[in-house]
Amino acid sequence: MANLLVRGIDEALVQRLREQAATHGRSAEAEHREILARALHTTRRKRFAEVLASMPDVGEDSDFERVDQPGGAAHVFDRTMTPMSSVR
Repeated sequence: MANLLVRGIDEALVQRLREQAATHGRSAEAEHREILARALHTTRRKRFAEVLASMPDVGEDSDFERVDQPGGAAHVFDRTMTPMSSVR
C-alpha cells in the first residue's frame, strides 16, 4: 500500500477529523482513509452491450419495424395519428 502525507491542514479540520473518527470508533488515520475512499469511489459505467442486454425482452421484432409514411417523419408526434393500440 502507498503512503500519503498531507501538509498544511487547518488544526480545526484535524480536530473535526479526530472527533468524527472517535464517533465511528476508529483512528484518525482510518477515518481519513474511509473519507478518501468514499469521496473518490466511482461506479463503473456499464458498457453499451451491458445496457442492451439488461433491457427486458418485450414485443416482437415486427413491433419495432420502421413504418414509412408519406410526408416523412414530420408526423411522428402528430396527435391526429391512429393510436398503436387500434392498429393491430
